[in-house]
Amino acid sequence: MLFLTAVLAEVEHAQLPVPTWVYGLVALVIFAALGFVLWSFRDVANRHSAKANAYAAAHGGASSHGGH
Repeated sequence: MLFLTAVLAEVEHAQLPVPTWVYGLVALVIFAALGFVLWSFRDVANRHSAKANAYAAAHGGASSHGGH
């Protein structure tokens, strides 16, 4: 640990190309975009419940989808 602290003490602080709050803003935009993609797939299994039930009946399995 002494070596690490010695190295960190000798390293100059680099100047960032943008203010620090911009990194947070970029992360927020990326997470919002990923959240929108995730949200767009909501309830996608129930859109094709008739097809899933037909497949389950044809292949001898019980349907795991509740026919709401």
